Amino acid sequence: MILFFSNIFSQWVTAAVRLKIFTQKLTQNHLRIQGIILFVIINIIWGTTFPLIEKTVGSLSPSVLIATRFCVAALLFSGNLRGLNKLILRDGLLLGLVFFAYLAIETIALESIHANRAAFIVSLSAILVPLLGSFFGRRLPGKTFFSAGLAVIGIGVMFWGGGVLGIGDLLMLGDAVLYAVYTLILEQIAPRHPSLSLTSIQLFVIAILGALWSNTSLIDEMNIINENWGVIFYLGLVATAIVIWLQTVAQQWIRSEEAALLYTLEPIFSAIFSFLILGEQLGLSGFIGATFVLSAIVFSQKPQDLQLDT
Repeated sequence: MILFFSNIFSQWVTAAVRLKIFTQKLTQNHLRIQGIILFVIINIIWGTTFPLIEKTVGSLSPSVLIATRFCVAALLFSGNLRGLNKLILRDGLLLGLVFFAYLAIETIALESIHANRAAFIVSLSAILVPLLGSFFGRRLPGKTFFSAGLAVIGIGVMFWGGGVLGIGDLLMLGDAVLYAVYTLILEQIAPRHPSLSLTSIQLFVIAILGALWSNTSLIDEMNIINENWGVIFYLGLVATAIVIWLQTVAQQWIRSEEAALLYTLEPIFSAIFSFLILGEQLGLSGFIGATFVLSAIVFSQKPQDLQLDT
């Protein structure tokens, strides 16, 4: 009799453990889907920025545009800076410095190469993130590298213009590495802190560095800033503050290599909004490249069967 009840109890415990694991995996999958949706939203927002900047605030110097965007964003998020500690200040400072370095290098590189070419090179971060992750001991399935490579090929078909590699190309390659590092660091840091507070620290760090970099140009270009205040406000609030916050939230739920692959959607949305706002045509190569990118993302999201074994 004791053995009988012992077996029954053991089966109940096993069933409870299996149910707990099943529930945990369902929760993880739900959060992962939410993270993917957030990254799609991020790319849609980013897709609006290029045509808006080209159409409305192209006369602003890059350093002033960075300074004004991040000053607006930092001020709007300043209410989240209460109750900070040394750990979140350190992590926010690190993320802010890395992201500002990425923006500064991109700005310098764009003085010598076209934005489309730069978009292709920086998309290499889709491959660099899993490569760097493997270098630090992370085991990844082969489909991760295949999907990333397919997405980069798609961006290349859309935007690569050929020609000899120059200093701008090399700078953008370094920028791709830097953004890959930022993505990996954010994956580790984001779960430790409240997302709004961590985002606010990043914004203030970049705003201060941007203001220092722009120097007196902020004053010299004040008239242009006033003429385009509505677009600058949108870029600061939506395309900067909200996007960085959504990215911080999303990377609590999905891995960095998946985030890097989802970033390759941005050129597609940029092309769509450039057509809607500026009337620019995507062309046959653009459609082919977009098909490659979308195929890569669909392949990487192939559903996996839930395993209930302990």
